[in-house]
Amino acid sequence: MTDTLLLIEDEPLLGSELARHFRREGWEVALATTLADARRLLLVEELQPLVVISDMSLPDGNALDLLESILPRVTNGEWLLLTGYGGVADSVRALRLGAFDFLEKPCDLERLDLVVAGAARSARAQRRLREEAAVANRRYTTDAFVGRSAAARKVREILARLSRVPLSALLLAGETGTGKGLAARILHHTGARRDGPLVEVNCAALPHHLLESELFGHEPGAFTDAKGRRRGLMEQASGGTIFLDEIGELSLELQAKLLAVVEDRRLRRLGGTQSVEIDVQFLAASNRDLAQRVRDGAFRSDLYHRITVFTLELPTLRERLEDLDDLVPLFVAEFAAKAGKRIRTIPDSVWTALRRHDWPGNVRQLRNAIERSVLLSDTQTLAEQWLQLGVARGAETLPSLPMPGSDVPPKSIATGTSSTNQPIPPEAPELRFPLDGSLTLDEMEVKIVSAALEHTGRSVAAAARLLGTSRETVRYRVNKYGLKSRE
Repeated sequence: MTDTLLLIEDEPLLGSELARHFRREGWEVALATTLADARRLLLVEELQPLVVISDMSLPDGNALDLLESILPRVTNGEWLLLTGYGGVADSVRALRLGAFDFLEKPCDLERLDLVVAGAARSARAQRRLREEAAVANRRYTTDAFVGRSAAARKVREILARLSRVPLSALLLAGETGTGKGLAARILHHTGARRDGPLVEVNCAALPHHLLESELFGHEPGAFTDAKGRRRGLMEQASGGTIFLDEIGELSLELQAKLLAVVEDRRLRRLGGTQSVEIDVQFLAASNRDLAQRVRDGAFRSDLYHRITVFTLELPTLRERLEDLDDLVPLFVAEFAAKAGKRIRTIPDSVWTALRRHDWPGNVRQLRNAIERSVLLSDTQTLAEQWLQLGVARGAETLPSLPMPGSDVPPKSIATGTSSTNQPIPPEAPELRFPLDGSLTLDEMEVKIVSAALEHTGRSVAAAARLLGTSRETVRYRVNKYGLKSRE
């Protein structure tokens, strides 16, 4: 498809010469000799030029006035402004209105081609972002929170109401897998900031020493590897929404810095001396009880009260089992389409197993179970055996797993002894994991390393001996997951 270039020039000779040049370069060129002609092309005929090249002064007015008047309705192209005389006031106004560049006439064609090419790349990128945002806006409506239960209907009603008000901050609470990330996307894509960026940050997935730089950015030389300036995720989210998942995992030091940003809407990059203004909506989520962490001294009370302008508690799947009737066929159709399979039947035995299960991992666990069953089913019937749900009400009946590195065999649930009928020494730490897909390997690793550190007084060396590995391995995971140790 040929890209369109709108040329606004009242000098007939220059206009026709530029039009011929850009047509030779592969552009579809529309030529207007007055602002009235340009306004008609843009607003009445709904021309969508990728690039607009306009003379500043035209017989019926100033091109900046046209640009300012159509901005709310025409935002799909980049503007280049040409003038026979340079003016600081006009150039400042042009850039403030979002013009790509401001050039003095006569302008060398080679230089003009370079600037037009840069403007075209910028306009294509903006169009692509707008198209992606439009797709996301259609996808993440309140109906994306699927379910016919009263609990699901209430969540949709609250999300619809929250999307209509300009909340500065909001906390999404609930167990892991209940859909906090989905709720955050719905709030962004149905709210007033839908055209801005949505930046999602998992505070538990980044090591503490990297998280500060990721959130706030840094200046050159702020630390050893800081070779250049970097805009942080909060700065990148300006004009839109930042979603801080697992906010309860932030250190107290980072909580203090975050509070200042939430309060003042200003931040300072690491190693910087200047404050940067940001305009963001803060969404936070945690599967922990933040109020209890405040009482325990692990979370700042002032930050807690600042981010809980409104708190939305998402229901667990076991509280809305009737929603299985909507969720299961939806997931089956999704994964069957991805795998190129045709699953036509969901047998009664599968429905019975799904309704009897306790779902400690909530909708995320259900999604994983359905994906696994669809991928491994050999017929057009969903296979129950690949659900792998174990015994209903599950995790408490699963075998315990001893700490890696210990020689203690697994504990028998029935007898309280090891599989060799020898009592387990009290000093041997022991963990229980639900082997039902509700925990990822990373989450299991965090629990294992955390338990080893707790048992050894947060000594990395002692934890390494307990786990049967090296200090470097444990130290790496302490840094990776932002865990606390003596070091």
